[in-house]
Amino acid sequence: MNEKILKTLKSVETEDWVDYHIVRPISYYMTRAFARFDVHPNTVTIWSMIVGAASCLFFAHGCLYYNGWSGLLWNLGGIGLLIIADLLDCTDGQLARMTGKKSRMGRILDGIAGYTWYIPIYTALVVRFFFHHEIEFGWLGIEDTTTNTLIATAVVLALALWSGLGGIGPQQRLADYYIQIHLFFLKGEKGSELDNSIRQQEIYDEMRHDPKVSTVEKVFQKSYVDYTQKQEGRTPQFQRLMRLLKEKFGKASNMPAEVRQSLHDHSLKIIPWNSLLTFNFRTLSLVVFTLIDLPVLNFLWEGIGMTLLACWINHRHEAFCKKIADTL
Repeated sequence: MNEKILKTLKSVETEDWVDYHIVRPISYYMTRAFARFDVHPNTVTIWSMIVGAASCLFFAHGCLYYNGWSGLLWNLGGIGLLIIADLLDCTDGQLARMTGKKSRMGRILDGIAGYTWYIPIYTALVVRFFFHHEIEFGWLGIEDTTTNTLIATAVVLALALWSGLGGIGPQQRLADYYIQIHLFFLKGEKGSELDNSIRQQEIYDEMRHDPKVSTVEKVFQKSYVDYTQKQEGRTPQFQRLMRLLKEKFGKASNMPAEVRQSLHDHSLKIIPWNSLLTFNFRTLSLVVFTLIDLPVLNFLWEGIGMTLLACWINHRHEAFCKKIADTL
């Protein structure tokens, strides 16, 4: 990767293989094109949300088993839109770093962009199951009646809500937090976007009484306060570590070089696993299960497999934070 592309990345260490070798080089050239036409990074983020959400119209169709080659083409179309959405989602950050057009709203939008794709996609997959469930009913020996279909669809809807609200949202929130924490260990305060809920609440309180701030921005800021509070709630040992660093050295960023290096080295071991909670690996499972006409298995995988992975990553991260905090 050439030096120009590297300058638009947060860090090489936080990029997985696919992003580093394929996605980022492509999105770099998209970034240059957007910069030439003075497109704002937030506009690109909104486009990524729209394109990603639009893929639900394609995933609502059965694939080869139910709809033959036309079904395959519909699903491949959905996959194509998700790829474009991911490229746009990567481009907005690179564009912000290239042009210097960083903003609080951009940070908030970027945090929720990927999640907004999955809400309509999961809704479409539930609708898809309502019309196409022969495989699952055959496995379970369920008679294909209207009553059984309605009951089964209600169960699948519950699975979708469980894997979406209890899986994707918390997992992506945690993954984003660990990336920012790693950047803090690597580059310090200026090299990361490690926000805290207290400061975000202060910003919101200031905005509430400012007539110049739009209602939309206030709503987004309020949601971001909740977002950061939930991140902190999952990481009590990291919060304790940050308090101890601040008490001992005035600011957490003033920690000695050897402490920073130790934290960085421990964090670096987790980053590849943390990457599995982000777009590429998650989308791979979605692609596989939709192409084999078993989207219900994707809900189970998200709700169980990915949740267990997130819990394990969370445990490992908290463990090394506790270990180093105890030495302070």
